[in-house]
Amino acid sequence: MGADSHAAAAPLLQAGDPPPFELLNPEGASPWLFTADHAGQAVPRALGDLGLPPGAIDRHIGWDIGVAGTARQLARLLDAWTILQTYSRLVIDCNRPLDSPTSIVIASDGTAVPANAGLAPEARTARVLEIFLPYHAKIVEALDLRSATRRPTLLVTLHSFTPKMSGMARPWHCGVLYHRDARLAHALRDALQAEGDLVVGDNQPYSVSDTSDYAIPVHGESRGLPHVELEIRQDLIADEAGQLAWARRLARLLQMLEPGFAVA
Repeated sequence: MGADSHAAAAPLLQAGDPPPFELLNPEGASPWLFTADHAGQAVPRALGDLGLPPGAIDRHIGWDIGVAGTARQLARLLDAWTILQTYSRLVIDCNRPLDSPTSIVIASDGTAVPANAGLAPEARTARVLEIFLPYHAKIVEALDLRSATRRPTLLVTLHSFTPKMSGMARPWHCGVLYHRDARLAHALRDALQAEGDLVVGDNQPYSVSDTSDYAIPVHGESRGLPHVELEIRQDLIADEAGQLAWARRLARLLQMLEPGFAVA
């Protein structure tokens, strides 16, 4: 699609729609920078309910349950810059390369997303231009600013996973995910395992790759930053008490790891 088509396309986001990201603690002093690609479950007003059954957007298919609350607590406890993505992953998945077949899904875990079926190119482009790109541009802006001011950055992308997928129970309480660079991931894995009360997944229940993930390859690996994608099981952070408990645990462990990685 050419530039003229982009210019002619009607805006997707309208008055009353939230912006595509929320920035917490932009003056935070911590070397930790948290992002959450699936923190929100908003749907642009122009897309209605995506044709979903009632309540479907509240399930794990619609967002990473508990991540926003956990991220907010971490931002507070560590005085850390944190960037939350606002829109449902069913509108566009902000942790998928744009050429991935799961960038805009027509079904997720057995639930059809009718509004995504037969999506016109200009409609797809609007989601990219108004949600995906501004969110990632804000992350780039934050990382560039920290680099320019010689501030160390330790990148953590926060996610959560459903306790059961395709009928199979998942035994892990949390998982550390990585691809080419496992330095921070392995250090955090070992620290979590040393807690003594956790089943910790090593590249489980998912793993990172260039074709399945966007944030770690683009924002972490390409810059040579210490990084990890952290997954927490959703039933453990579904309420405020669980979110605070996990944020306190993670804040303690991350502060313990910080001296070995926070080099400008």
